[in-house]
Amino acid sequence: GKKEKEMGIVTVPFLFLSVFAALFIPDPSEAQMPGFFSLDCGGSNNFTDEIGIEWSSDNFMISGQTANISVATESRKQYTTLRYFPADDKKYCYSLSVVSRTRYLIRATFLYGSFLDSNVYPKFDISFGPTYWSTIVISDANEIESQELIFLATDPTVSVCLSNATTGVPFISTLELRQFNGSVYFNQYENQFYLGVSARINFGAESDLPVRYPDDPFDRLWQSDSVKRANYLVDIAPGTEKISTRMSIDVAKDEWPPQKVMQTAVVGRNGSLTYRLNLDGFPGFGWAFTYFAEIEDLLSSDTRRFRLILPGQPDLSKAIVDIQENALGKYRLYEPGFYNISLPFVLSFRFSKTSDSTMGPLLNAMEINKYIEKNDGTPDGTLLAAVIAAHSSADWAVEGGDPCLPAAWSWVHCSSDSEPRITAIKLSGKNLTGSIPVEFTQLSALTELWLDNNSLIGSIPDFSGCPNLIT
Repeated sequence: GKKEKEMGIVTVPFLFLSVFAALFIPDPSEAQMPGFFSLDCGGSNNFTDEIGIEWSSDNFMISGQTANISVATESRKQYTTLRYFPADDKKYCYSLSVVSRTRYLIRATFLYGSFLDSNVYPKFDISFGPTYWSTIVISDANEIESQELIFLATDPTVSVCLSNATTGVPFISTLELRQFNGSVYFNQYENQFYLGVSARINFGAESDLPVRYPDDPFDRLWQSDSVKRANYLVDIAPGTEKISTRMSIDVAKDEWPPQKVMQTAVVGRNGSLTYRLNLDGFPGFGWAFTYFAEIEDLLSSDTRRFRLILPGQPDLSKAIVDIQENALGKYRLYEPGFYNISLPFVLSFRFSKTSDSTMGPLLNAMEINKYIEKNDGTPDGTLLAAVIAAHSSADWAVEGGDPCLPAAWSWVHCSSDSEPRITAIKLSGKNLTGSIPVEFTQLSALTELWLDNNSLIGSIPDFSGCPNLIT
């Protein structure tokens, strides 16, 4: 799109610098951890899990149905229930309270568990407000599908919507908000783009479990490089060895990888580290950083110098990493990366030692996020928001999300433009009282307005602002 073209490929070469219904969720600051909110979709009780995170019940959602599931490999309480919705042309939205001008991670997870005893696995879309986020494709009933997004809040609420069921029914297991308190994820594009998390890897991990809260104060999931997945972390170079330390690591900022992640690494004893992985959401432009800390005891005569080799991008493969020199010492984090880089779906990369290095390359962690262009939705949204606010207790006023995208509200018709306009309002027999909302007179694309069988009073306002109004 136009905005993406304006971004260009502004590479920063190896920065050697440091739905029908909506659920309005309580302010995340009321949760046990500041800025944490965790929703157990389909759950009927609040509880605290084994790592100290408080989960809220889903009792406020009035649409859809709940189901209990049982998966032999998953015992966590939040994954014993889910909420599912009809496979129709509507959208089903949760609305969450946030603090404006604050960055968050939002995570949605999906564990199917064959709750409908169907041979057809679900495939449906998830949207963040009017912005398409991802398509959820269930291929294994016993595996958790997860989607994460990093965003800068610009309004007091955000919506997550499920829609467009290609097969099966839309469903959701959990919905989580995690508030950041710094600016590690700040970038010059965040007013036009979100960051969709594609990879967050803990290299040299000592178990298959991800590193998360409380080791990571923001509850990011640092996935273990020991977990075997299809086309993910394959083509590992001979001589790759895991190492670890119990020494404290100076990570400088809270939002860089936590100490537990930086205390493990892989090293290339034969002079190289090689990996290949599929990147969810790519090809496209991304935010990509690697994280290094020297955690081996080297002799005074030893040196560790290496380059990142990206096939097809020789200009990005010139910079030399010397961890101790770049980080100004051992056991200190160094975070070279790219704020904007074009990456393929299948990413092959290699770290290779320089000819004057006595030690092979070392890698502690990696994080890759995809830029997802924001869709601002219908320009008429603010007008309808005022109408909704005045009738917040009505059933028709709680559908949530954007009036038009990814699907229109039940009483709204929209144009098919990239920025859709509202063309019809159909509120017949909705027990409306008071005067006709003046906001309707400002919907310039409106062709139909149905307000019959209500209890409206007062005069008909001036509709000269609706030149296309016919009915």
